[in-house]
Amino acid sequence: MPEPEILTLNDLGAPGGTVLLRLDLNSPIDPSSGLILDDKRFREHLGTVRALEESRLVIITHQSRPGKKDFTTLSAHAERLGRLLHREVTYVDDIFGRCARDAVKRMERGEILMLENLRFNAEENLTMKPEEAKNTHIVRRLASMADSYVNDAFGTAHRSQPSIIGLPLALRSVAGLLMEEEISALSRVFTDAPRPVTFVLGGTKVDDSIAVAEHVLREGIADQVFVTGVVANVFLLAAGVGIGKPSTDLIRHLGYVEDVERAKRLLAEFSDRIVLPEWVAVRENGERMDCRAGEIPADAPVLDLGFDSIASMTEAVGSSGTVVLNGPAGVFEDEPFALGTLETLRAASRAEFSVIGGGHTAVVIEKLGLEKEFTHISTGGGACIEFLTGRKLPAVAALEESKRLFG
Repeated sequence: MPEPEILTLNDLGAPGGTVLLRLDLNSPIDPSSGLILDDKRFREHLGTVRALEESRLVIITHQSRPGKKDFTTLSAHAERLGRLLHREVTYVDDIFGRCARDAVKRMERGEILMLENLRFNAEENLTMKPEEAKNTHIVRRLASMADSYVNDAFGTAHRSQPSIIGLPLALRSVAGLLMEEEISALSRVFTDAPRPVTFVLGGTKVDDSIAVAEHVLREGIADQVFVTGVVANVFLLAAGVGIGKPSTDLIRHLGYVEDVERAKRLLAEFSDRIVLPEWVAVRENGERMDCRAGEIPADAPVLDLGFDSIASMTEAVGSSGTVVLNGPAGVFEDEPFALGTLETLRAASRAEFSVIGGGHTAVVIEKLGLEKEFTHISTGGGACIEFLTGRKLPAVAALEESKRLFG
């Protein structure tokens, strides 16, 4: 899949106009105090914000979704961003009404304004087609306030919501630095990634992982795919290997019974390139115990790779030219069962080109202090996974269309 044809900040033209900037500042918040617990997403966008400092910059973003305890105003977000930038970010408790429009009109060059939580507007919570999104009230009003639009919110790139897919059809639109970096790094996986290419797919998002495996195997992108975590348990079941009642019940509870059949079909077609763990670690009498995959005690949950499987997998991963890793290998929060995840990450960091799919895996990397050891750590778990399945992200398609419309 070739790298998308989109405009970037270099194509924005002379500074000084009003720029509408879409960020993804959705962050963990303490419901009782309203305090932002982690500003990692803020820090990821600082480069783009600073690159636009000579414009009249109007930031739009969201926090959570309706019905959630952390669905709240963006007052604290404006304050936190301002603190990180060492400059004032003015918050306006309005999205596109008179208060917001007047505030934008009063802006001087170099000022930064943050509008209210986009998802306070019902239209922003809808999934729709680009032309429908373009004609929404929220897009028409927001577009009327600005000269151009910059999308830097890769974490929302798989969403078909008005601010993501409608605004690029209404305004000349470009990708921010973070969006550009994500698209470039993930596109390289499909084009000129150093061989051999190894995918390590773990965690609990089985349906997504199977979709990725199917694409990269069928298209000849991956030389081998290792499965870990709940994904491995599904493939073990598909191979006719018993995984014990607790792990089988978990797969049923998570709604992945049908995915066992999908895994079975993949194994039938690509058994030479899909690597299942031969040894796993279970909890037996409160302790970690390693056992062969075909000899798992009926009442013991599978919680990690076994030592022998960790050794063989890390050897293969460490000698790969490219490693794409998504999802932990086990219950890494529980120290006795963190080894598979930690050792796989350390091995992946040695690859010439290494891509991490974000989410829980990125959190572990940060705790280990290994961020600088990887070529690319994605900021959008869901968006990254969808990109790796070969499907074009709605946000990217919208930016491509904007280039066609506005040049």
